[in-house]
Amino acid sequence: MFIKFLNDDSGATAVEYGLIAAMIAVTIVAGAGLLGDSINNFFLETSGELDES
Repeated sequence: MFIKFLNDDSGATAVEYGLIAAMIAVTIVAGAGLLGDSINNFFLETSGELDES
């Protein structure tokens, strides 16, 4: 029974999918943070130009 338990790989797939989902989530959060700063700067510059005219 112990040997059968050691040879069982069914839980490994779930762990792998969990790690992939975590990596995708981290990538999305990091990308949104970088893009958010860029969009914020764009609107601040546009607002400043509108105030000057």
